[in-house]
Amino acid sequence: MLQSLPTQSPLRGAPIAAAKTPETERGGPAGLRIAYMSAIYPSITHTFIQREIAALRLSGVHVETLSSRKPPDKENVGAEQNSEWQNTRFILPACRPWNLLKTHSRLLLKSPRRYFGALKTALLVRPAGLKSIVWQMAYFAQAGIVAGHLSDHRLTHLHNHFAMSSCSVAMLASQMGGFTFSFTMHGPTELYEPKFYQLQEKIKRALFVCCISHFCRSQAMAFSPADQWGKLHIVHCGVDPTLFNPVEHSGEAGRLLFVGRFAAAKGLPILLEAIAELNQVRGRSCTLTIAGGGPDEAAMKRQISELGIGEHVKFVGYQSQAQIRELMSDTDVFVMASFAEGVPVVLMEAMAGGVPVVATAIAGIPELVDDGASGFLAPPGDVHSLAQRIDELLADPQLRRRFGQAGRLKVEAEFNITTESKRLVRIMTSALAGRPCAIRPEPVADRSEPASCGM
Repeated sequence: MLQSLPTQSPLRGAPIAAAKTPETERGGPAGLRIAYMSAIYPSITHTFIQREIAALRLSGVHVETLSSRKPPDKENVGAEQNSEWQNTRFILPACRPWNLLKTHSRLLLKSPRRYFGALKTALLVRPAGLKSIVWQMAYFAQAGIVAGHLSDHRLTHLHNHFAMSSCSVAMLASQMGGFTFSFTMHGPTELYEPKFYQLQEKIKRALFVCCISHFCRSQAMAFSPADQWGKLHIVHCGVDPTLFNPVEHSGEAGRLLFVGRFAAAKGLPILLEAIAELNQVRGRSCTLTIAGGGPDEAAMKRQISELGIGEHVKFVGYQSQAQIRELMSDTDVFVMASFAEGVPVVLMEAMAGGVPVVATAIAGIPELVDDGASGFLAPPGDVHSLAQRIDELLADPQLRRRFGQAGRLKVEAEFNITTESKRLVRIMTSALAGRPCAIRPEPVADRSEPASCGM
């Protein structure tokens, strides 16, 4: 963790407490002193952002975290979550009239041209309709708080996760404060309404854009002109494989696990039907443990009752990162039946733990799961194919062992958060220095390495 500067800020949050080092005093590689922002941070469903920030800090980059809103209290689980909660600045609580007047007045006096330019941008890059003006003014107000915070804390770059509302704030703050911004694009939400979220304009104005997969990058290319494609880079979300103890596979098995949000896009009704088929039709005795929460929980429980599989499904609620690792070590197969995803980090976690996975062949998942090598991919919405693939794995310990070993090697090679954060450092330092960079560059070897980016 890094030490906050003594400068006062209207944003709430405890100072980041840690001893100063020469690296943090310089701001890390190439003097990087940056802010990370998201709509809700630290969110239990977005722990990959937390891991990315932690890895950047370990590499010597000074990172302070901002969030538009506070997560629900029920998501503050585990030591890692609580630490970030205490050290994050929440923007909306800081949008009190006096803070807004003071901060915006200061920005206006410092640079009227930048200030009114950002106001003009807020009005120009908005969706159709009068209601959108109100939203854009709200983003403009928040942008002033963000710009003031970066100025007070001598932060020179702002990176935002997801290309939605918080990215609008980041874009306006960047123009208002005279610093650069970038963002990570995930999908699928940004891709549902690219015009509403002004994706093309955000790509145009960003210093660079991180895409979490080749599939994600291809979609960004579809919504941006060709002269912008060079700033679209691939940085995987990742996990730390060393935190996971590989599962031992022997004999027939029956323990299944799902971790995620209870929402329609996760395909949970299909998964529950597959559990019914496995137990009632295929004669496979198996139990599904479900960790997480969300808006569809009541509907899921009704379906479980209607299917008569209550004794085969167990809910454990939200879990800390350490608890998720324990669940992974106590399961035989990890399952997902999603209709829409980016590249699910929870699949990486399962594979890092040597757990074979069954998932749907959508979006970036095939870039993580090699079908028939490190797991099985099933067509989305196909109950029988999903049940068949799960059945095959539960019946064959050697196949589970082989898939588990291959999955861990895949994560170690391509989805290791330490390596991916070093790629991000290379992209960021090169972009800030005005140098071109490869789509997926080699990671920075160490802290002292120059910021050049091999093509």
